[in-house]
Amino acid sequence: MKVIGIVGWKNTGKTGLTERLVTHFSGQGLRVATLKHAHKDFEVDAAGTDSHRHRMAGAGQVIVASATRIAHIQELHGAPERSLDDLLGMLGPADLVLIEGWKGAAHPKIETVLGAGSEEPLARRDPTILAVASNVAPDVPCAVLPIDDTGAIAAFIAREVGL
Repeated sequence: MKVIGIVGWKNTGKTGLTERLVTHFSGQGLRVATLKHAHKDFEVDAAGTDSHRHRMAGAGQVIVASATRIAHIQELHGAPERSLDDLLGMLGPADLVLIEGWKGAAHPKIETVLGAGSEEPLARRDPTILAVASNVAPDVPCAVLPIDDTGAIAAFIAREVGL
């Protein structure tokens, strides 16, 4: 499985870049999967839906399936957070996995940096960051790509992961 991460400090364009890359690569006919790390409790099913009612009744796992999609919700009930490797193992076949978050993990990454007054780029101390996508020219020991040039970023990713 080919994986690349999109990391950066809060509000630096990670989700927008990830979304544009999904559109780009899936538009080329590739099967793209994403993993997104959340730092807080989140809901994926709306209150009052059957799946939500099942979870609220105590189900540890709920799968909702139709002819067009499957959703698997698992409550951890205090168990440790699943590792990135565990989550990658849960994915079906994919040509490329874009991982948003998990900046401390060891997979190859692209960092997003916006503005000259941003926090110190992670790339200065993280050798797994292969490039920085930015609207400025940060002083980093890796490639710097224009954050708005999705094609250039996608070409860089394709070369790096061997697509």
